[in-house]
Amino acid sequence: MKKQVFNPFLPLDKYIPDGEPHIFGDRIYLFGSHDKEGGDTFCALDYEFFSAPLDDLSDWSSKGINYSAKQDALYSKERPYLYAPDVVCGNDGKYYLYYSLSGYQGKGGYHGPISVAVCDTPDGKYEYLGYVKNQDGSVFNKYVCFDPAVMNDNGTIRLYYGTAMPRGMCLPKFLKAFGAPVFEKIYGKSKEEILSEPSVWGANMITLCADMLTVKNDAVRIIPEKTRNTSFDKHAFFEGSSIRKINNTYYFIYSSQKNHELCYATSKYPDRNFKYGGTIVSNGDVGFNGRKEKDRLNATGTAHGSIECINGAWYVFYHRLTHGSDYSRQACAEPIEIKTDGSIEQVEISSGGLNRVPLIAKGKYPSVIACNITNGKMPHLSNQKSKKSIPMVTHKGNERFISNIDNKTTITYKWFDFIKGDGEIGFDIDSNAQGEMIVTADDEVIARMPINNFGRTTVSAKYHIQDLRRKSLSLKFSGKGSFNLYSFTFK
Repeated sequence: MKKQVFNPFLPLDKYIPDGEPHIFGDRIYLFGSHDKEGGDTFCALDYEFFSAPLDDLSDWSSKGINYSAKQDALYSKERPYLYAPDVVCGNDGKYYLYYSLSGYQGKGGYHGPISVAVCDTPDGKYEYLGYVKNQDGSVFNKYVCFDPAVMNDNGTIRLYYGTAMPRGMCLPKFLKAFGAPVFEKIYGKSKEEILSEPSVWGANMITLCADMLTVKNDAVRIIPEKTRNTSFDKHAFFEGSSIRKINNTYYFIYSSQKNHELCYATSKYPDRNFKYGGTIVSNGDVGFNGRKEKDRLNATGTAHGSIECINGAWYVFYHRLTHGSDYSRQACAEPIEIKTDGSIEQVEISSGGLNRVPLIAKGKYPSVIACNITNGKMPHLSNQKSKKSIPMVTHKGNERFISNIDNKTTITYKWFDFIKGDGEIGFDIDSNAQGEMIVTADDEVIARMPINNFGRTTVSAKYHIQDLRRKSLSLKFSGKGSFNLYSFTFK
């Protein structure tokens, strides 16, 4: 790598969640949704696909907007947003984009078809091709056509899709709360379809004909909908389908009903016998070393992403929340290991990510590369904004920073290699606070500095550290009021 790279790895003003990483040629591409900075709904902007050369994962760039929602023949004011996409190289060498349209905060996202666009290059200007259809030309709409994932399996085009009811919700409870007409409107299904077995909810697979639009076989359910007494108990499928084939084993990656973690299931077959494997990553580090949901290290929310092997090393791509909401999500990545038995252990989220090695404790860093931001009671923000003031990544004008840092807030960066035992660390802040900031490396207090200035200022302190090995760097504030943090500098 020509320079260090950190999470989020795209330009700080770009919000590309739901990322599907794929290697085409000598580049790694990220195909994802496009959130608005500080937005109030999912996927408010048109698709913009980023890529980087395989030999320099710090050099991500885009060619601008690749596809607009208005190009879709089914575009409407009720469904104007492009949701989580995937791209596959067809047998003809062209690239096919699969996606679904949705409405404000997800309304109208569960009753439309899966649409398709095509391009000669992975990140060129895509053109609308049509929608996935039955062999008689009618719209394919079996089960819930949502969050498509697609793969070219040695010439066979397989498309995975589906969604499930939110956690804690079941059909009787929903019908009692909202009534059948509301339910039918949301999912675009008749009461008979909703009550049928198997139900409209779950993870499904179809294969496509050579035209990349026509369904070749009937949809099959690949994961049991009822998970009690199965390997999927407590990690049931919710949404975010993704598919990979590794050493003749199919890996189905998905967002569980916990709605903050990416899980995986494996099978020797593409359409059956999937068994739950485990959690790969949680955007609040929930589950890592047994951490409970109430102890989440960030505000948590929707999860969607996948895994990819780059230069012989595996990574998981996921997204984090910003702006105290579920509507401005940024792409992150972490190194993972696929063991000889095919298993993947949950990975801890970090500031370095694609860097693979610790960052160097030298020079200036943006504050927003923090991997953990917590006040000890961070919320779960599935399809909502926080109603309370919480510490968060946000922006004003062209500046991105962490705001609302108040009493007992802890901000953590993982990891840094300290290159000398004695140094100075400074923080660019905008303060309306009085108190003390304590800086630790792992559990060792290396600096203390008073916060009693008002307005934009820099506070700094000398530090001494004995062990220069990999350290997590944490800042904890104790006092009254709050402040914003823009950057920090090692001297």
